[in-house]
Amino acid sequence: SILLVRKEKQVLIPCGIPYIFGTGGSPEKKLIPDAVREKNNIELLLGEATRIDRDAKTLTVGTEDIAYDRLILATGSTPVMPPIQGIDMAGVFPVLKDVAHLKQLQKQLETAADVVVIGGGFIGIEFADEIKKSGVENVTVVEIAPHCLSLAYDEEFCVEMQEYLVSRGVNVLTSARVESIRGAGKAEAVLLSGGQELKADVVILGTGAIPSGALAEEAGLDLAEDGSIAVDRTMRTSDESIFACGDCAQKVSFFGGKPSHLKLASIATQEARIAGANVFGINRENVGTIGVWSTAVGDYAIATAGLTEEMAKTQGYVTVSAAVEGLNRHPGGMAGAVKSRMKLLFEKSTQVLLGGQVMGDAAVGEVVNMFSACIQKKMTADDLAIFQTGTHPALTASPIAYPLVNAAEMALGKMKTAAE
Repeated sequence: SILLVRKEKQVLIPCGIPYIFGTGGSPEKKLIPDAVREKNNIELLLGEATRIDRDAKTLTVGTEDIAYDRLILATGSTPVMPPIQGIDMAGVFPVLKDVAHLKQLQKQLETAADVVVIGGGFIGIEFADEIKKSGVENVTVVEIAPHCLSLAYDEEFCVEMQEYLVSRGVNVLTSARVESIRGAGKAEAVLLSGGQELKADVVILGTGAIPSGALAEEAGLDLAEDGSIAVDRTMRTSDESIFACGDCAQKVSFFGGKPSHLKLASIATQEARIAGANVFGINRENVGTIGVWSTAVGDYAIATAGLTEEMAKTQGYVTVSAAVEGLNRHPGGMAGAVKSRMKLLFEKSTQVLLGGQVMGDAAVGEVVNMFSACIQKKMTADDLAIFQTGTHPALTASPIAYPLVNAAEMALGKMKTAAE
C-alpha cells in the first residue's frame, strides 16, 4: 500500500506559476490533477507531517501516528527571503506554491501601476513579462548581477534575451542591489543601494529557494552543508528505510561530483523515479545533476544544458566552444522560419560534450533535451559530427546546415588547429 501525505488540497504546477498572471488566467488553471494517483490506488491524507520516529518507524500527521516500512521525503523548498529592510511589509510577495497566496497577489496586481521584481533569473523575467502583458503600466526587474539569467547562460545569450525583454516594455536594472522596501505599512517604493528609488505598489521576490529539511533534521537524519537532506546515489538517506528526493534532497553535479544547488521540477521528477524504484531493492542510481533549463518570453525561447563557458572555467576544464547561427527552416522562406543560435562546449582533451545553449522558437525546449542526453552519454564532437538526423523543410534546419552537426564540426576544426 502507498500513502501520500501532503499539506495542500490543491497542488500547483510550479513552473506554471508566472503564467497565471498573463497567459494562464487563474491559479486553478495551473493545478496538478489527482487522476494518476487515484488510478493507481494511492491513498491521500491531507495534513502536515510533524515528526518522524525512526525507532518505531512511524510518521506523525496531526494526532495520528502512521506506521511505515519505507518513507520517502519530498518536502520541497521555500523561497529565499533576502535581508532587505521592509521585506515583511504588505504588498511584498515571495513566490509560494499556494493557491490562496497567489490569488491575493493576482488581486493586488489588478489595481497596481508599478511593480518591482527582485531577481532576474527564470522566475523573475517570466513574472515580469507576464505581468506587463496583463496591462500593468510599469514593471521593473532588479538584478544584482551584470546580466539577467547569468547563472545559466553565457553572456551573449543573456544580453539578447535581456534586450528582447526590454523591447516588450519591461524595465531592467542590472548590477543593482536593493537596499530597502519603503512604505507606510504597505510597499510604496524600492530603494536601491545607489540611491535610486523605484515606485512599487507590488514587490515580487524571485531570489531563489532553500531546501525544506527541518522534518529530517528533527528526526536526526544527516544534512548537507546547504541544509538539504544528505542522500547517496540511490536517493537513500542516512537511515536505510528513508529516501529523499526533489528540492529537499542533496544534489551533486554530473561534472566532477561537487555539490549542486539546482532546483528544477525536471530534476525532482528524475530523483523521484530513482527513489520510488529503490524502496525495496536498489535498481537505479543518480548520475548527478546535469542542469537543463529553458524559458520563453513571448515567441522567443532560450535553453541550456550542462556547463556554460564560465562554469567550466571555474571548475578547471580546458574547453573549446563553437557557435552557429541560422534559420530553423529550409529554405528560409518557409513559414515559421526564425533566426536560431546554438553554442556547444567541449572538453578539449577528450572532445566530450560538456554543455549546449540554444535560442530560437519553441522547439528549443526539446532541442535542449537532446543536448542533455548527449551529455549524459558523454558523446564527443566526432560522435555529434556524424549524428544521424531527420530533417524536413517545415520542421528543421537544412541537413547541410544542421546546427548540432555543424557546431561539432567547427569545434573539431578548432581542436585540430590548436593541436597543430
